[in-house]
Amino acid sequence: MPTASGTSPPPYVREALLYRRLEGSKVRCELCERRCVIPEGQVGFCKTRRNSGGTLFTLQYGLSSGISANPIEKKPFFHFWPGSRSLTIGSFSCTFECPWCQNWHISKRAPDPSLGEYVSPERFVQMVEDAGCSSTSVSFNEPTLLFEWALDVFRLAHRRGFQNTFVSNGYMTLEALRALRDAGLDALNVDVKGDAEAVRRYCGADVRAVWRNVREARRLGMHVEVVNLVIPGVNDRPEQLEDVVESHLRYAGAETPLHFTAYYPAYRFAAPPTPVGVLERARKLAVSRGIHFVYVGNVPGHPYENTYCPDCGTLLIERFGFDVIRVRLENQRCPKCRRRIPVVGECRTTR
Repeated sequence: MPTASGTSPPPYVREALLYRRLEGSKVRCELCERRCVIPEGQVGFCKTRRNSGGTLFTLQYGLSSGISANPIEKKPFFHFWPGSRSLTIGSFSCTFECPWCQNWHISKRAPDPSLGEYVSPERFVQMVEDAGCSSTSVSFNEPTLLFEWALDVFRLAHRRGFQNTFVSNGYMTLEALRALRDAGLDALNVDVKGDAEAVRRYCGADVRAVWRNVREARRLGMHVEVVNLVIPGVNDRPEQLEDVVESHLRYAGAETPLHFTAYYPAYRFAAPPTPVGVLERARKLAVSRGIHFVYVGNVPGHPYENTYCPDCGTLLIERFGFDVIRVRLENQRCPKCRRRIPVVGECRTTR
């Protein structure tokens, strides 16, 4: 993007991928399902992509709002290299409008170089190794907004033997999802945020595109886990939970892990925390409908943080919060009935 002084733009400003030039000087961004039409000099809904002279630029290629080494269970991924750690990076802004966002201080803010730091793909992958992590993760806010940078990171990370993960609202276009997979995205965690009514009203989005991407990610061979943050008065009615369960069976399948997680008040939302009983009823419903691996999240010490064999009930992976306490899997199988358990990678204890 040309600067007023004619000097080179900063390293976090790059020409974007996935856009089309329209008549006049407008462009259509094709990164997420909003598909914003952006006039000259303006930004789209997410405020991270600007039209300058009919060329679309990302304003946060590698612009980090924070980096930390996290347990993979924090994402949450319970069936992807359990007990490992993932070097996690966030940026700014989001493609959803959720008024309860825990990370609102970055997700509700346009890219701000004064609050961030440019991190090159090469430097980030080296940081993964230095931190003793097994994977990369783009998270904290919507990871799709680091799209161009993530493609470069994933290729480098694979060459160094690391896995790549996304924690997302799942609203990217199919073109974006396929490009991420081609570059080396191994695992995708998607928060579906409820039924169609809740997602439309509170997030300003169409949940059908989210479930479509869950199905496509599985078809492309990615490891997928689905989260439903259960929020009182938003998506906790029995019929809403049933809708999530039925959609999960249809698009994700019975073997794909489903997490019902507790909400706590944040940002502009003051509803009380999710009662544990609601999460337990949601889990009971999901199991009764045939989903094999259903978890209760954000309730440290709850027995349904653990992984059980769906055939014989044997405790296979014992957890407390983000820690893996005990592992009883034998070559990815239940030691009692020998059922194969869909867990990717080595499973290790953390304490």
